[in-house]
Amino acid sequence: MKKILVLGAGGFIGGAMMKRLKSEGHWVRGVDIKEHEFFNGYEVADEFILGDLRDPQVCQEVVTEDIDEIYQFAADMGGAGFVFTGENDADIMHNSAMINLNIAEQMVRKKINRVFYSSSACMYPEHNQMDPDNPNCTEDSAYPANPDSEYGWEKLFSERLWLAFARNYGLTVRIGRYHNIFGPEGTWDGGREKAPAAFCRKVAKASDGDSIEVWGDGLQTRSFLYIDECIEATRRLMDHPTFEGPVNIGSEEMIAINNFAQMAIDISQKNLKINNLQGKEFKKKYGFKCPVGVRGRNSDNTLIRDKLGWDYQQPLLEGMQKAYFWIKKQVDNDIIKSNDRSK
Repeated sequence: MKKILVLGAGGFIGGAMMKRLKSEGHWVRGVDIKEHEFFNGYEVADEFILGDLRDPQVCQEVVTEDIDEIYQFAADMGGAGFVFTGENDADIMHNSAMINLNIAEQMVRKKINRVFYSSSACMYPEHNQMDPDNPNCTEDSAYPANPDSEYGWEKLFSERLWLAFARNYGLTVRIGRYHNIFGPEGTWDGGREKAPAAFCRKVAKASDGDSIEVWGDGLQTRSFLYIDECIEATRRLMDHPTFEGPVNIGSEEMIAINNFAQMAIDISQKNLKINNLQGKEFKKKYGFKCPVGVRGRNSDNTLIRDKLGWDYQQPLLEGMQKAYFWIKKQVDNDIIKSNDRSK
């Protein structure tokens, strides 16, 4: 049994990792600025602490000498509507960088050796992702650097921060570059949700004959990895004796966004249309430029297959079925609660 610290445990991936580690019999301390939306972290973890990891004092208190390893998921993040508008750039860079700087310093002071850092495919250069049918996201394509968002730049900086601490202070660092992780028990509304949850929510709320809104022309491509597979790959990377990464953790099942939205519609068995919103029409409605990101992005799993013997197994459709029916249940519950309040 190890004593493990999970940072960002109130979030989607951090919460799932906390559950996995407890199922393996480890002692787990979870920390986040917020409680998990969909389960009680105090019941899952041995300790769950509410604290702001931007505060060095909080980090000093939660990173204790008896911890064997740390999973660092904590970050200021969200979907396209949060990351790409430009309105949150300073907070994204400041908040996430501060967390990583604080934790790295405490690891050195407390002589804690092993850490996993959750990076993102958003750190890959924009110029390699202009062709929706042939994006280049191999690990060695990261330089010359040119991420398309400040979120991506911060992820790249923090990768370099952790690798510098590994060189200079002897930390054992593992870095995974996540590609659009999705599934149940993740944020599904409020502006910080990712595309899978947003499409599931829109479809679940729609009635036959309605249309759902898709940002951009819908020809941009992405790949999406189900949460359980993400956790398995992350555990394998953390436990590997020598390979530190950075390495892609994602699916190679690339899909155009319009087709992805249609997948959610087909799962629902509703008669819905897709309304692509972009350009002047989008700006008139929302007040900012349509935030669609790069034209194409797909995980390249060559390196992770070679180093960890891992590859994704679950088809995208199977994961989306699980995600849709879970989100539909949340939507239905919200409708029931709203009706009860109106009585």
